[in-house]
Amino acid sequence: MAPRSDSQTLATGSATSDESSIDPIFHILRIIPFSFLRPPRLRLKLPSFTLPSPMTVFSLILLTYFLVVSGFVYDVIVEPPGIGSTQDPITGSVRPVVFMSGRVNGQYIIEGLSSGFMFVLGGIGIIMLDLALDKNRAKSVKASYATAGISSIVIAYVMSMLFIRIKIPGYLH
Repeated sequence: MAPRSDSQTLATGSATSDESSIDPIFHILRIIPFSFLRPPRLRLKLPSFTLPSPMTVFSLILLTYFLVVSGFVYDVIVEPPGIGSTQDPITGSVRPVVFMSGRVNGQYIIEGLSSGFMFVLGGIGIIMLDLALDKNRAKSVKASYATAGISSIVIAYVMSMLFIRIKIPGYLH
């Protein structure tokens, strides 16, 4: 019979170390509570969470993007008016104003919402262009996606540039 190596004796010694402990308090704490306490027999099931559908996740991300881009946090903290107004110096009539012109770090609520909508429209256009590249779709559907994607990107870009020119007169000239 071959002699046992030291690693084998150490492995078996560490496996039985908790039962052969010489500490009496350890034995008392291990045996006494279970002499009069009986642990309950529980049949616990892990909660089963169903994952949301990809469209639900996409909708939540798109809504969050819209709220962040449109300045929702700014609107909640500062509480600006929904729309502004100016008085015409000649006639004295009051005209509604949508953009807080000349002020980069301030906005009306409708200004933020309209700008956020344009950014979301551009993002949806990029998603439509991605859908137009799918190989499993018919050519007419691909053309429809491509047309809608390009047109929404162009509309979003032109309107965003118009918003910038209204907001900051003399910028990009």
